[in-house]
Amino acid sequence: MNYTEIKEKNREELITLLKDKKMLLFELKVKQKTMQLTKTSDLRVCKKDIAKIKTAISAIG
Repeated sequence: MNYTEIKEKNREELITLLKDKKMLLFELKVKQKTMQLTKTSDLRVCKKDIAKIKTAISAIG
């Protein structure tokens, strides 16, 4: 997910997107603990997406 895509959304959309990404991160962590996650780079990507979304929310105000 690019920052330009995130920047075009309004605050409510960003908050819902943030909730979805946090839920996805939780699911990925559970899969990793139970040895079901084969692509561990998804964790890093998800964390970076969450950081981008939080940055966009704080930039909006």
